[in-house]
Amino acid sequence: MILGLSIPAFIVLHVAISLIGILAGLAALLAQAKGRFLPRIQALFLATTLLTSLTGFLFPFRGFTPAIGVGIVSTLVLIVALVALYGLRLRGRARVVYAVSATAALWLNLFVLVVQSFLKMPWLHAFAPTGTEPPFLATQGLLLVAMLILGAAIVRQPSVARKAASRSIA
Repeated sequence: MILGLSIPAFIVLHVAISLIGILAGLAALLAQAKGRFLPRIQALFLATTLLTSLTGFLFPFRGFTPAIGVGIVSTLVLIVALVALYGLRLRGRARVVYAVSATAALWLNLFVLVVQSFLKMPWLHAFAPTGTEPPFLATQGLLLVAMLILGAAIVRQPSVARKAASRSIA
């Protein structure tokens, strides 16, 4: 039992939170790359992505695992994003720091989605049973390139996001 839920029920909750974070992150960051800042969607993205990392620590692991490592990195990246957005209100370099950290947080969540998809979906697992085969590596490589492009597009946007964030946070 985890938080009063059976492990299968907790897994469903954890995955649901993660998928909400991914969808909200894609919506928020794609809009931001186009010069539109969606404060409520950004907040949903950050909250659910942080909750994904934190609930991940509750699973009954023994010892340090790659999942724990990703969770630690994701949590730290999200703290940076939260400080840049809500603490510094995207002023000055905080806008770029937010763009990079929010994009990195989304990438980490998508990275885990790809890993889990190759592990749990039989038709994908057949292409990469150990996670070291070319289809898995190509998928992760394409994901990384897409996220770098997205992050760069957000960084190139003018300070529209900073103005919107200052209005919505105040």
